[in-house]
Amino acid sequence: MFTDYVKIYVSSGKGGNGAISFRREKYVAAGGPDGGDGGKGGDVYFKVDQNANTLIEFRFKKKFKAENGENGESARKSGKSADNLYIPVPIGTVIRDANTNEFLADLSEPNQEALILKGGKGGLGNSHFSTSTRQAPRFAQDGEPGEEKELILELKLLADVGLLGFPNVGKSTFLSKVTMARPKIANYHFTTIEPNLGVVKSNYGDSFVIADIPGIIEGASEGTGLGIDFLRHIERTRLLLHFIDVSGAEGRNPVEDYKIINKELKSYSEKLSKRMQIIVANKIDCMVNEESYLELEKIARKNNQKIFKISAYTGEGIEELMKYVSETLKKLPKENLIEINENKDTKLYTLENDKEDFTIVKEKNKFIVNGEIIDRIIRKVNITDYESLFYLHKKLDEVGLNKKLKSMGIKEGDIVKIGTYEMEWED
Repeated sequence: MFTDYVKIYVSSGKGGNGAISFRREKYVAAGGPDGGDGGKGGDVYFKVDQNANTLIEFRFKKKFKAENGENGESARKSGKSADNLYIPVPIGTVIRDANTNEFLADLSEPNQEALILKGGKGGLGNSHFSTSTRQAPRFAQDGEPGEEKELILELKLLADVGLLGFPNVGKSTFLSKVTMARPKIANYHFTTIEPNLGVVKSNYGDSFVIADIPGIIEGASEGTGLGIDFLRHIERTRLLLHFIDVSGAEGRNPVEDYKIINKELKSYSEKLSKRMQIIVANKIDCMVNEESYLELEKIARKNNQKIFKISAYTGEGIEELMKYVSETLKKLPKENLIEINENKDTKLYTLENDKEDFTIVKEKNKFIVNGEIIDRIIRKVNITDYESLFYLHKKLDEVGLNKKLKSMGIKEGDIVKIGTYEMEWED
């Protein structure tokens, strides 16, 4: 089974907690703090697996979790950091955030890997909080939690040439003639329900890969049939061979077929609609009359496109077409063909994105504070310990929270809510 679209849940590991410990040795009356740090939680990577060609494995396993870091120990022993989790995927896999549609990675190179979720940092042991005035700190930091995301994995085939056209126009027959691929072929619609790849050997020049994309129908860009599933595989091709049945055997209008397919390409992707396209007038061995072909030829001249007459069944015209394809590919650059920001709702995301420090929402006499930097601080303190609470206030002052609250008019007796904690403000 060819699977090219799955949704999975992934989480990185939590950092280990820092230890609260004091040195205990014979003849040492008052040993100092010696709590070790927690280990880092495991990161989550996706890595290209050269032997994989489908996402079918993810249909049976949909949850992936990296290990947590170990807690710190006494004698300043740090907890062990967890191993990173590597998830193998086929080359050509695109990864997006399922909830925001953020683009996370495009794994289109051999052995490429991408860091998708960072593991939580380990908490500091109490040995780090000893000062001249606080010689026996009875608090340590908890490890940071890991990240979690629901992800969409989308496989977009990597091919130099894409074959497109309505069902039953001869694409599969053509692929079987020019490559060693053996797709299922029959004389009825929708026989091809999976993309097929074939390699053209150097008989026509340098070797290159051809993808036979299942027949596209009207409304494909809006999801009719399996339209979107098929169209995604054309995105990475450098050159399109647009197959059109000019035999007239099924009463189709070649010019109308040409216009419908190109309309679907444009609706799906503006850039894809401008990709270089060669018109392949197929089934000339049983062409009833040349009138339809001549109309198609006029369209090709108007759009400055090459047109070739072939018969995939008899092989007529194929050699001339493939020589031209081979020479053309040598001139076409290999660029990043995937549309990352084509959709206005799609955002490019990196792990280094800057985030707003914090926000404050005032509700009557309550000030609600949110923000990653604040969450990070609150997670690392023991709110019930006096010394730890003093450390919390010091860190909040350092990041500018107290100054911001004062500028918003906070007064004694007002409530400051941070996470699940509510604290009363004192001047």
